[in-house]
Parts: sequence; structure tokens; C-alpha cells
Amino acid sequence: MIERYTLAEMGKIWQDKFKFSTWLQIELLACEARVILKEIPEDDVRIIKSKANFDVKKILEIEETTKHDVIAFLTNVAEYVGPASRHIHYGMTSSDILDTTLSYQMKAAGELLLKRLHKLKDVLKERAIEHKNTICVGRSHGIHAEATTMGLKFALWHEEVVRNIKRMTDAIDIISVGKISGAVGTFEHLSPKVEEYVCEKMGLKPATVSTQIIQRDRHAQFMTTLAIIGSTLEKIAVEVRHLQRTEVLEVEEYFSKGQKGSSAMPHKRNPIVSERITGLARILRGNSLSAMENVALWHERDISHSSVERIVVPDSCIALDYMLDQMIKLIANLIIYPDNMLKNLNLTRGLIFSQTVLLKLISNGLTREDAYKIVQTAAMQVWNDKAKNLKDELIKSEEVLSHVSKKDIEELFDTTRILSNINYIFNRSIYAGNS
Repeated sequence: MIERYTLAEMGKIWQDKFKFSTWLQIELLACEARVILKEIPEDDVRIIKSKANFDVKKILEIEETTKHDVIAFLTNVAEYVGPASRHIHYGMTSSDILDTTLSYQMKAAGELLLKRLHKLKDVLKERAIEHKNTICVGRSHGIHAEATTMGLKFALWHEEVVRNIKRMTDAIDIISVGKISGAVGTFEHLSPKVEEYVCEKMGLKPATVSTQIIQRDRHAQFMTTLAIIGSTLEKIAVEVRHLQRTEVLEVEEYFSKGQKGSSAMPHKRNPIVSERITGLARILRGNSLSAMENVALWHERDISHSSVERIVVPDSCIALDYMLDQMIKLIANLIIYPDNMLKNLNLTRGLIFSQTVLLKLISNGLTREDAYKIVQTAAMQVWNDKAKNLKDELIKSEEVLSHVSKKDIEELFDTTRILSNINYIFNRSIYAGNS
């Protein structure tokens, strides 16, 4: 009988034993349906169900001769069942069991990935709340922009994972179809009720229209969803890699006791998990492109998609399962350095408040062009002289003081001002009901 995938780890879903077990279950269910339709004797099906079995090693040995995996499987099953095996695979084509099984495997794999995504979402939410008010510098083009918080970074990733959960849910729904409709999808030799019965028992929906195969746009959507999720993980990983650089060191991957960073340099503590995730994301994107290439096949079917899917579907599911597991641990154990964040925030000596000053001058009556010129002039002096800071340069400017008081300037450089709307953002994301 079929192995319950809910108890299976990702790798198990893609093993031959699981695949052949699913093939056998489909064949047995088809026989059950034909009994209900009174097409075959109930006693024969009882014999089939009691004797049906397979041997993985034997199937592979037979396939060496037949060069056809389904025929090898049916030959081996017939050796266990005897004469009643004539009812097995009646009116069916190989893709009836191949494609229905692949859908079942992808559904199973998708549901395991969905559990990982929910766990990652929860971990990101916890870290977002923990560091909601941990101030750090924001960067655009890699250059200091304005202040933000580490909690907002986690919240941003959390929201993307929420969207990926929806994408994964939709992809599972799209791939959860089976077909038992024969060589070109016309049910010429088998009642559609057999397909309905098998699919219901397998937790799948019948494909509304099929050829010899289930159409590959479904598989492409699933695979591109895995690639998008992988890209989200890479996005997080790239940020961690930047923030862990020695010159930055605002966060750091957990470095366990006994861990080694380099065979040559004993001092090294490298962001190896983030780098690994970055590399694997490239594989997912490449595999998704292969899946899209499989959509266009000749007429009612060719076999060009088959060899591709035997590699890219299991590999992508297993890779993403691993990536999610690693990312969950990475986020949960990520070391945060708030003091370094404040030190880095002050590296540009107040330049990150340039827009705050600009808007204050505009509010006090200056045109945007005049205000911009005043602030940029002071800012460029700070860029060019490391001994200067923006606040002091503004306070020394008679032109600036003619439009804004020294006290107002002091208040403009208060970092905590950025926290005023953090709760608003969290209320519509982290604290929202769908998070």
C-alpha cells in the first residue's frame, strides 16, 4: 500500500520505493473502480489486492531489458499476482500512472515546503518584534541613506514569506491533479469514472482536459514558485552577507563551538550558510527555466520533458527544503550587534539627516531648490572633510540660522524621531491577523 507522505521526509518522497508504491496504489484503485462499474469480478480484485507487491531491485533488472520502466513494473507485479494481473493497467497508458504519481509527489513535497515556510514566517516575526526599535542605518546603492530599524528588515522578509506561502498554496492546488484518460486523453478504453475514483482516493482532482499527459504549465508554475521562494531566501542571505562584513559587522551568523572558518586563517568566521543559500538559489532558477521549456511538447505528447523532470523536480524540492531548514536556523540564531549599528549610523557624521533638514527649511518658507542647495553645500563640506559633521556646519551657517533656530536643528538630529511610525507599519504587517 501507499506510504503516507505526511510522515515522510522530503528525500523519501523521491525514492523508488515511494514512487513504485504510489504506482501500485493507482493501479489497485483503478481495479476497485472497475469492480464498482461491474467491469471485472470482485474475486479477481480481491486476489490482486492480497497478492500485489513489487521488488525495486527486480524492477530495475527487468528495465535493463525492456528499456521501459512502467512495463518493468507491471511485469514484476504480475509475477506476484498471477493470472488476475490481466486486469491491472487495463485501458491505461504509462503516463496515467507516471503523471498522477508525479502530481502526488509534488503535492506531498509542496506541503512539506509549506510547513517550512510557516516556520520561517514565525521565526521572522519573533525577530522583527524583538528588534522593532533597534536602530540601524538604511542603505541605497550601498550608501548610507536614512535610519531604519533591524525589526523593519525582519518585517520586510516576513511579509515576503507570507506572499510565498500564498504562492506555494496556489502552486500545490494547481499541481494537485491526476489523469487516467488513456493514450490521448479521450477515455476511449476506460470510463471517466475510474479517473474520478482514483483521483478522489489520492486526494487529487481530475485534470479537466488532458492529452496523454497532464499539461506542463502546472509543473512550470510549481517550479517557478520554488525559484521565487529561493530568490527570497537569497535576498535575505545577501543582506546577511553584507552586514557580516568585517567593516560593517552589524549581524553575524552563529558560530558554534569547534566550528572552523578557514584551513589557512584560524581567525575566520564566514557567512557560509548565507553563501550556500545564495548558490542553491541559482540552481532553483535554472531548474525553473527547464520546467518552462517543458510546456511546449509535440502534439499530444513527446518524451522530451520526462528526462528533465526526473532531475529538476526532485532536486529543486530537496534543495529548497534544505535551504528553508538552514534559513530558519540562521534567522533564529542570528547574532545582532546594536552598538555596531549605531557606530555605523554615525560614520557619515549626520549626513543621514539631510532630508530632514531639507524639509524643515521648505516648511519654513524656502523653495525646494534653495533649500536643497543650502543643505547640499553643507553636506559636501562634510563629505570632503572627515573632521566635520552636518549639524555643526548647519549651525555655523548664518543663512541656515536665518530660517531655522539652533534648537530646531538640534531636534532634527534626534535619531529616535524615526520610530514614530514603526508601530503603524507593524500594525499592518507583523501584528495583522494574516501574519
